[in-house]
Amino acid sequence: MGLLSGKVAVVTGGAQGIGLEIARTFVAEGAKVVIGDINSEVGAGAVAELGGETVARFASCDVRDSAQVESMIDLAESAFGPLDVLVNNAGMTRDATMRKMTEQDFDDVIAVHLKGAWNGTRAAAARMRERESGAIINISSISGKVGLLGQTNYSAAKAGIVGLTKAAAKEVAFKNVRVNAVQPGLVRTAMTEAMPERIWQQKLDEIPMARAAEPNEVASVVLFLASDMSSYMTGAVLEVTGGRHM
Repeated sequence: MGLLSGKVAVVTGGAQGIGLEIARTFVAEGAKVVIGDINSEVGAGAVAELGGETVARFASCDVRDSAQVESMIDLAESAFGPLDVLVNNAGMTRDATMRKMTEQDFDDVIAVHLKGAWNGTRAAAARMRERESGAIINISSISGKVGLLGQTNYSAAKAGIVGLTKAAAKEVAFKNVRVNAVQPGLVRTAMTEAMPERIWQQKLDEIPMARAAEPNEVASVVLFLASDMSSYMTGAVLEVTGGRHM
Protein backbone atom coordinates (compact mmCIF):
# COMPACT_ATOMS: atom_id res chain seq x y z
CA MET A 1 0.00 0.00 0.00
CA GLY A 2 1.46 3.33 -1.08
CA LEU A 3 1.02 6.60 0.78
CA LEU A 4 -1.48 7.74 -1.86
CA SER A 5 -3.10 4.41 -2.67
CA GLY A 6 -6.53 4.98 -4.22
CA LYS A 7 -6.09 8.76 -4.34
CA VAL A 8 -6.75 11.02 -7.33
CA ALA A 9 -4.34 13.91 -7.91
CA VAL A 10 -3.88 16.78 -10.33
CA VAL A 11 -0.48 18.40 -10.90
CA THR A 12 -0.32 21.61 -12.91
CA GLY A 13 2.82 22.22 -14.93
CA GLY A 14 3.32 18.48 -14.62
CA ALA A 15 4.67 17.65 -18.07
CA GLN A 16 8.32 18.19 -17.19
CA GLY A 17 10.76 19.25 -14.49
CA ILE A 18 9.70 19.27 -10.85
CA GLY A 19 6.03 18.83 -11.79
CA LEU A 20 6.72 15.61 -13.65
CA GLU A 21 8.81 14.33 -10.76
CA ILE A 22 5.90 15.04 -8.40
CA ALA A 23 3.54 13.15 -10.72
CA ARG A 24 6.02 10.25 -10.95
CA THR A 25 6.28 10.09 -7.16
CA PHE A 26 2.51 10.16 -6.76
CA VAL A 27 2.00 7.30 -9.23
CA ALA A 28 4.71 5.26 -7.48
CA GLU A 29 2.78 5.75 -4.22
CA GLY A 30 -0.49 4.49 -5.71
CA ALA A 31 -2.23 7.62 -6.99
CA LYS A 32 -3.96 8.19 -10.31
CA VAL A 33 -2.70 11.49 -11.72
CA VAL A 34 -3.84 14.08 -14.23
CA ILE A 35 -1.14 16.35 -15.59
CA GLY A 36 -2.25 19.84 -16.54
CA ASP A 37 0.08 21.71 -18.87
CA ILE A 38 0.09 23.95 -21.95
CA ASN A 39 2.55 21.70 -23.79
CA SER A 40 0.43 18.91 -25.27
CA GLU A 41 3.28 17.11 -27.02
CA VAL A 42 5.42 16.88 -23.90
CA GLY A 43 2.32 16.05 -21.84
CA ALA A 44 1.51 13.03 -23.98
CA GLY A 45 5.05 11.76 -23.53
CA ALA A 46 4.80 12.25 -19.78
CA VAL A 47 1.61 10.16 -19.60
CA ALA A 48 3.35 7.34 -21.47
CA GLU A 49 6.34 7.55 -19.13
CA LEU A 50 4.08 7.40 -16.07
CA GLY A 51 2.48 4.16 -17.24
CA GLY A 52 -0.24 5.14 -19.69
CA GLU A 53 -3.86 6.11 -19.33
CA THR A 54 -4.71 3.53 -16.67
CA VAL A 55 -2.77 5.65 -14.17
CA ALA A 56 -2.30 9.05 -15.81
CA ARG A 57 -4.03 11.47 -18.15
CA PHE A 58 -3.08 14.78 -19.75
CA ALA A 59 -5.24 17.89 -19.75
CA SER A 60 -4.32 20.89 -21.86
CA CYS A 61 -4.64 23.71 -19.37
CA ASP A 62 -3.63 27.36 -19.15
CA VAL A 63 -3.93 27.96 -15.41
CA ARG A 64 -4.68 31.65 -15.98
CA ASP A 65 -8.10 30.60 -17.30
CA SER A 66 -10.45 29.40 -14.56
CA ALA A 67 -12.65 27.55 -17.06
CA GLN A 68 -9.68 25.49 -18.23
CA VAL A 69 -8.76 24.72 -14.63
CA GLU A 70 -12.31 23.50 -13.95
CA SER A 71 -12.18 21.35 -17.11
CA MET A 72 -8.89 19.81 -15.98
CA ILE A 73 -10.42 18.79 -12.65
CA ASP A 74 -13.55 17.55 -14.45
CA LEU A 75 -11.31 15.27 -16.53
CA ALA A 76 -9.61 13.92 -13.43
CA GLU A 77 -12.89 13.17 -11.70
CA SER A 78 -14.52 11.62 -14.75
CA ALA A 79 -11.48 9.44 -15.45
CA PHE A 80 -10.49 8.41 -11.93
CA GLY A 81 -12.96 9.64 -9.30
CA PRO A 82 -13.25 12.48 -6.77
CA LEU A 83 -10.24 14.77 -6.47
CA ASP A 84 -8.09 14.18 -3.37
CA VAL A 85 -4.93 16.18 -4.09
CA LEU A 86 -4.10 19.26 -6.16
CA VAL A 87 -0.57 20.56 -6.68
CA ASN A 88 -0.33 24.09 -8.07
CA ASN A 89 3.09 23.89 -9.70
CA ALA A 90 2.71 25.65 -13.08
CA GLY A 91 5.14 28.50 -13.54
CA MET A 92 7.35 30.58 -15.77
CA THR A 93 10.14 33.14 -15.49
CA ARG A 94 10.74 36.47 -17.19
CA ASP A 95 13.77 37.66 -15.28
CA ALA A 96 15.04 41.22 -15.67
CA THR A 97 15.89 44.16 -13.46
CA MET A 98 13.01 46.56 -12.79
CA ARG A 99 14.60 49.06 -15.15
CA LYS A 100 14.43 46.58 -18.04
CA MET A 101 11.36 44.51 -17.12
CA THR A 102 8.27 45.24 -19.19
CA GLU A 103 4.77 45.46 -17.77
CA GLN A 104 3.91 42.38 -19.82
CA ASP A 105 6.77 40.45 -18.21
CA PHE A 106 5.41 41.38 -14.80
CA ASP A 107 1.77 40.66 -15.64
CA ASP A 108 2.49 37.27 -17.23
CA VAL A 109 4.50 35.94 -14.29
CA ILE A 110 1.96 37.16 -11.73
CA ALA A 111 -0.89 35.66 -13.76
CA VAL A 112 0.64 32.21 -14.22
CA HIS A 113 2.00 31.79 -10.69
CA LEU A 114 -0.36 33.71 -8.46
CA LYS A 115 -3.64 33.81 -10.34
CA GLY A 116 -2.99 30.26 -11.53
CA ALA A 117 -2.52 29.07 -7.95
CA TRP A 118 -5.65 30.95 -6.87
CA ASN A 119 -7.68 29.42 -9.72
CA GLY A 120 -6.49 25.94 -8.79
CA THR A 121 -6.94 26.39 -5.04
CA ARG A 122 -10.41 27.88 -5.47
CA ALA A 123 -11.63 25.17 -7.85
CA ALA A 124 -10.21 22.26 -5.86
CA ALA A 125 -11.32 23.58 -2.48
CA ALA A 126 -14.91 23.99 -3.71
CA ARG A 127 -15.08 20.28 -4.49
CA MET A 128 -13.03 19.03 -1.56
CA ARG A 129 -15.03 20.90 1.07
CA GLU A 130 -18.22 19.14 -0.06
CA ARG A 131 -16.56 15.79 0.76
CA GLU A 132 -14.76 17.23 3.81
CA SER A 133 -11.41 15.89 2.66
CA GLY A 134 -8.51 16.97 0.50
CA ALA A 135 -5.00 18.37 0.29
CA ILE A 136 -3.80 21.32 -1.79
CA ILE A 137 -0.08 22.01 -2.15
CA ASN A 138 1.13 25.28 -3.65
CA ILE A 139 4.68 25.52 -5.00
CA SER A 140 6.25 28.78 -3.90
CA SER A 141 10.00 29.50 -3.93
CA ILE A 142 12.73 30.74 -1.63
CA SER A 143 12.62 33.79 -3.93
CA GLY A 144 9.27 34.59 -2.32
CA LYS A 145 10.93 34.67 1.11
CA VAL A 146 14.04 36.73 0.45
CA GLY A 147 13.54 38.40 -2.94
CA LEU A 148 16.13 37.72 -5.62
CA LEU A 149 17.85 40.21 -7.90
CA GLY A 150 16.13 40.48 -11.28
CA GLN A 151 12.99 38.73 -10.05
CA THR A 152 10.64 41.43 -8.78
CA ASN A 153 7.83 39.73 -10.73
CA TYR A 154 8.70 36.16 -9.67
CA SER A 155 9.48 37.04 -6.04
CA ALA A 156 6.22 38.99 -5.74
CA ALA A 157 4.23 36.08 -7.21
CA LYS A 158 5.90 33.48 -5.00
CA ALA A 159 5.45 35.61 -1.87
CA GLY A 160 1.81 36.06 -2.86
CA ILE A 161 1.40 32.29 -3.01
CA VAL A 162 2.40 32.09 0.66
CA GLY A 163 -0.29 34.62 1.61
CA LEU A 164 -2.83 32.82 -0.57
CA THR A 165 -1.95 29.50 1.07
CA LYS A 166 -2.38 30.79 4.61
CA ALA A 167 -5.64 32.63 3.91
CA ALA A 168 -7.16 29.70 2.02
CA ALA A 169 -6.07 27.29 4.75
CA LYS A 170 -8.02 29.32 7.31
CA GLU A 171 -11.12 29.34 5.12
CA VAL A 172 -11.39 25.58 4.57
CA ALA A 173 -9.75 23.98 7.61
CA PHE A 174 -13.12 23.39 9.28
CA LYS A 175 -14.03 21.21 6.30
CA ASN A 176 -10.87 19.10 6.74
CA VAL A 177 -9.30 20.51 3.57
CA ARG A 178 -5.60 21.27 4.07
CA VAL A 179 -3.65 23.91 2.13
CA ASN A 180 0.14 24.01 2.45
CA ALA A 181 3.09 25.38 0.49
CA VAL A 182 6.60 24.29 -0.43
CA GLN A 183 9.46 26.71 -1.06
CA PRO A 184 12.24 25.03 -3.05
CA GLY A 185 15.64 26.62 -3.38
CA LEU A 186 18.13 25.70 -6.10
CA VAL A 187 16.95 22.50 -7.79
CA ARG A 188 18.91 20.66 -10.45
CA THR A 189 16.74 20.77 -13.58
CA ALA A 190 17.39 21.35 -17.27
CA MET A 191 16.46 25.02 -16.78
CA THR A 192 18.80 25.69 -13.86
CA GLU A 193 21.66 23.71 -15.38
CA ALA A 194 21.52 26.08 -18.35
CA MET A 195 22.64 28.92 -16.06
CA PRO A 196 26.09 30.39 -16.65
CA GLU A 197 28.65 28.57 -14.50
CA ARG A 198 29.42 31.77 -12.56
CA ILE A 199 25.77 32.19 -11.50
CA TRP A 200 25.40 28.50 -10.63
CA GLN A 201 28.50 28.62 -8.40
CA GLN A 202 27.34 31.83 -6.76
CA LYS A 203 24.09 30.13 -5.75
CA LEU A 204 25.89 27.01 -4.52
CA ASP A 205 28.09 29.17 -2.30
CA GLU A 206 24.96 30.31 -0.43
CA ILE A 207 23.89 26.75 0.44
CA PRO A 208 25.19 25.23 3.70
CA MET A 209 24.69 21.71 2.32
CA ALA A 210 26.88 22.77 -0.64
CA ARG A 211 24.77 21.20 -3.37
CA ALA A 212 21.58 21.71 -5.34
CA ALA A 213 18.46 19.67 -4.61
CA GLU A 214 17.42 16.87 -6.91
CA PRO A 215 13.79 17.07 -8.16
CA ASN A 216 12.84 13.96 -6.17
CA GLU A 217 13.85 15.74 -2.95
CA VAL A 218 11.19 18.36 -3.60
CA ALA A 219 8.68 15.74 -4.73
CA SER A 220 9.06 13.76 -1.51
CA VAL A 221 8.13 16.81 0.57
CA VAL A 222 5.09 17.42 -1.64
CA LEU A 223 4.19 13.74 -1.16
CA PHE A 224 4.37 14.20 2.61
CA LEU A 225 1.96 17.15 2.45
CA ALA A 226 -0.37 15.26 0.10
CA SER A 227 -0.51 12.20 2.34
CA ASP A 228 -2.11 11.48 5.70
CA MET A 229 1.34 11.72 7.28
CA SER A 230 0.71 15.48 7.46
CA SER A 231 -2.93 15.18 8.55
CA TYR A 232 -2.63 17.89 11.23
CA MET A 233 -0.74 20.41 9.07
CA THR A 234 -2.33 23.30 7.24
CA GLY A 235 -1.12 26.77 6.35
CA ALA A 236 2.47 25.55 6.64
CA VAL A 237 5.34 26.63 4.38
CA LEU A 238 8.13 24.05 4.11
CA GLU A 239 11.53 25.20 2.83
CA VAL A 240 13.51 22.70 0.74
CA THR A 241 16.71 24.68 0.35
CA GLY A 242 19.66 22.83 1.89
CA GLY A 243 19.73 25.60 4.51
CA ARG A 244 19.99 28.46 2.05
CA HIS A 245 18.57 31.75 3.37
CA MET A 246 17.71 30.40 6.81
